[in-house]
Amino acid sequence: MPKGTQDYSLTKRAFAKQNFTEDQIVELQNCMDPISGPAFFMGKFVKIQHPTKGGIDFQPFEFQERLIHTYSQYRYSINMLPRQTGKTTCAAAYLLWYAMFVADSTILVAAHKHTGAQEIMQRIRYAYESVPDHIRAGVTEYNKGSLSFDNGSRIVSATTTENTGRGMSLSLVYLDEFAFVPPRIAAEFWTSLSPTLSTGGKCIVTSTPNSDDDTFANIWHQAIREVDDHGNESDVGTNGFKAFRVNWQEHPDRDELWAKAERSRIGEERFRREHECEFIIYDETLIDSLKLVDMKGVDPIRRSGQIRWYENINPNKIYTITLDPSTGTGGDNAAIVCYDLPSMNQVCEWQHNKTPIEGQVKLLRDIALEIQSYGANEIYWTVENNAIGEAALVVIRDTGEESFPGTFLHEPNKVQGKKGRKGYHTHHKNKMEGALAMKRLIENGKLSLRSKNIIRELKEFVARGTTFAAKPGGSDDLVMATLVTVRMITYIAQYEDAIYDEIETSVGGDDDDYSGPMPIGVL
Repeated sequence: MPKGTQDYSLTKRAFAKQNFTEDQIVELQNCMDPISGPAFFMGKFVKIQHPTKGGIDFQPFEFQERLIHTYSQYRYSINMLPRQTGKTTCAAAYLLWYAMFVADSTILVAAHKHTGAQEIMQRIRYAYESVPDHIRAGVTEYNKGSLSFDNGSRIVSATTTENTGRGMSLSLVYLDEFAFVPPRIAAEFWTSLSPTLSTGGKCIVTSTPNSDDDTFANIWHQAIREVDDHGNESDVGTNGFKAFRVNWQEHPDRDELWAKAERSRIGEERFRREHECEFIIYDETLIDSLKLVDMKGVDPIRRSGQIRWYENINPNKIYTITLDPSTGTGGDNAAIVCYDLPSMNQVCEWQHNKTPIEGQVKLLRDIALEIQSYGANEIYWTVENNAIGEAALVVIRDTGEESFPGTFLHEPNKVQGKKGRKGYHTHHKNKMEGALAMKRLIENGKLSLRSKNIIRELKEFVARGTTFAAKPGGSDDLVMATLVTVRMITYIAQYEDAIYDEIETSVGGDDDDYSGPMPIGVL
């Protein structure tokens, strides 16, 4: 067949007249539904190429049905799936549905390699050829790299470069294995693509993870951050993307015997990256990178305003509350964390960047009051008194310490270095000491972090010069509040045997570091 000539034996002629039965009309109507249509179309009409069985009906697994629903439901989605789980098949079928049932669409398929783009297009063509004529659109162009339909839609494939898609008016962009696009190219491509998306385009990003700090990872980390800087929650991330993740156990043909053999073949680190879809962190994080990978976090059990609660209050426990204040003018977040003792479970948290200092102190008091309302009376609370912390101390003084349940805890003058200042002051030496203590408690399973937000911050809490801090553009407010809490706990432990027993083996320390009365009350 001459190059560029269309094989009409495999396709439906463009603008062909056709009579429909009533059943066929119903099937067409079902396919057209923007939410349920893709799943109906794939399950009833699409065939796939099985490696051993040849052409078979596409019968999506449960996780594939959820993936297809995510494609349909959300304008932007980012998806992490293990290798060989059918993500290319799902994508090809969905892109074909979109082209045939969303008229006048321009769909870009971009892959990190030419072979990847061609593979997706081949699967789209195979799926198209399996669909009956009363469902499929007629074609006006049918090539390896592009397909055009008589409804005005087209699918174009390309290798991902800095200029891919530039100047095109795109309805849908599908990015395949985006984590493996070279970092500079990925960053420049994403920058050039963003204006297109902001004007109404739809975007699907799919990959197994690679680095923890590439463009794909950055999009993912924002997508799983469902609480913005103002404390507002959403079912999508702060960048508008819906995150979707699959683990190898969800594939019905894989079991522990398969996993054992695969681990032996490719090694633990590669297995966790390729099959458990974990970002293996290459930066020097405070917490061991494999430990961070295992820390997942949980959803809050309840909320009171913007305060997220992870544990019910037990009147027999001791509670610590720490405020790390901010200016409240839209810069850094203020953060409050609460932990119980001696179990050291995270109880609640709050963070926000536009709450005035008076409001931050009020929230600290509100948390203490709520804990007290459940019958817990042993409460210790404190404030980091660096910089804006001085203003927080003024608000506390004007409010009246006596109106706060529990005891305002402060470092002794010997440690703090400034007579008459309440709360906790952070400088390089005690920050590093506190960070080391926090590291030991977390890695030894003593300090139980429940929040996805603080775990995310810990993954960005990396070595920077002679200290640890958030990566540029990241935040560490919850981490720093927890670090102050750990310093506070080590003091309390000197006077509470149960707490001392819990942390002795993890934190250690010199018995001569401090001795004296409990650092509470009037300085």
